[in-house]
Amino acid sequence: MGLWIQNVMQASFGQVPVEAVVMRHNVGKMGNQRKLQVSDLLRCKAREFCGINPAGRGKEVNVRGQPSIRLTLLMRRGSRSFKDPTAGINAFSRQCAMVDGCMLGVVQSEDLNFSNVMTNTDILASPHGAQLTNMLFMDRNSSIMKFFPKGWLKLAGVGQNVYHWMADQSSMKHRCAWWDPHTKKECPDPTKQLECFLLYKDGLLGHNETYFAEWARTVLKQVKNKQARTNHPKFSEIFKC
Repeated sequence: MGLWIQNVMQASFGQVPVEAVVMRHNVGKMGNQRKLQVSDLLRCKAREFCGINPAGRGKEVNVRGQPSIRLTLLMRRGSRSFKDPTAGINAFSRQCAMVDGCMLGVVQSEDLNFSNVMTNTDILASPHGAQLTNMLFMDRNSSIMKFFPKGWLKLAGVGQNVYHWMADQSSMKHRCAWWDPHTKKECPDPTKQLECFLLYKDGLLGHNETYFAEWARTVLKQVKNKQARTNHPKFSEIFKC
C-alpha cells in the first residue's frame, strides 16, 4: 500500500515526500464537496501521468447503437478468493450476454493495470479487499459490487463499509454486497467475537448462482436505464486538472 500511495502522489504532485496520510477516521471532518474534489484531482492526475485522456473514454456504442457497459470482475488469489472462480465468472457472464452493449472483463488484482482497466470499467465487482481502492480511478457514476466471506456482516463492524464510503465520496454508486452464509469451518465458540472474526476474515468465497444472476441483472438494468435517460457531462467538463 505504501508504494501505491507513493505512485499516486507522484502522479498528482510530482516528486514530493508523503509526510502525512489522512485515515478514514479523519475524513469525516471533510465536507462532501471537498472529498469529491480530492477524488477528482487524484483521478485526473493519475490518468494524465499514465498517458490516458483525463476525460475517460467518452460515450461508446455497439454496432446497433446501444451504449456499451463494461463489467469488470476484479478477482483475488488466496484470501477472500472464490473457491470456484469459473462458477462465479459464468454467473455474471451469462447475464452480461443478455444485455446489448455489455462487455465482461476478468482481471486478477495482482496483475492489475489500474490505469487502463479502471478507466474502462462501468461496473466493478470484487471481493472485499485493498484492490478495491483502485475504484478511485473509475469515472463518476460508476458502480461497485462487493463479495464478503461469512462472518463479516455480523462481526466486522463499520470497517466493512470503507469502500461504500469511498464510492459515495467519489460520486459512484455502491450497488449492495453479497455475504457468503457458508464456511468450511464454523467458529467453535460464537461468544468470542474477535476470535470468530479472525477465523472467518480471510475465508474463501462460495457462490450463489440464483443470487448472482438476479444481482447482476438488476445492476446491469440500473446502469443501462441511467445511461438511456442521462447525458452526463464529460469528466473534463466537471473538473480541470
